[in-house]
Amino acid sequence: MNIITGSARGTKLLTLEGEATRPTLQRAKEVIFSAIQFDIEGREVLDLFAGSGQLGLEALSRGASRAVLVDRSAEAFDVIKANAQKTHLYKNCRIVNSDYAEYLRGAKRSGAKFGLVFIDPPYSSGLLAPALKAVYESGVLTDAAIVCAEWEKDTLFEEEPSLSRMYNVSKIYKSGRIYFYKLEPIAKEN
Repeated sequence: MNIITGSARGTKLLTLEGEATRPTLQRAKEVIFSAIQFDIEGREVLDLFAGSGQLGLEALSRGASRAVLVDRSAEAFDVIKANAQKTHLYKNCRIVNSDYAEYLRGAKRSGAKFGLVFIDPPYSSGLLAPALKAVYESGVLTDAAIVCAEWEKDTLFEEEPSLSRMYNVSKIYKSGRIYFYKLEPIAKEN
């Protein structure tokens, strides 16, 4: 696992031991970043369920202005910190050891806004739909935000119809058995 391109190109990243996290495969990461390559520059990034931090760090390497990398695992926190230092992107990171919902409650109170959000929870956790809802309801998305969600099937919006009132699916990409949703938030009615 390494940074594909940008200022930290080629830097090999540390990963977590065991099966508690599932890092995004290199090919899937290439698909994700090919889809959003022109939508990264200058954006504030939120990487929920960050694991090793590779998605947020890749975005920083490609020109994002700042990234908040959130993971509830203390081991993940240490790996993210080491990877941020190794890529020389640490000064543009805020690494948070927190549950995603707890982080979003605090971000809402602080008025934080993000133009690019990665949501990649473990597949068997059942957390993607609740995380997508929490991100939308927290008000942390800018008007032109892009939300990237990775999941094991392409039926998420059929299984969770309430998401279609929150997001437009701009594209679904497939990489092996993994689906990547490129989502645009629907403006809330006042």
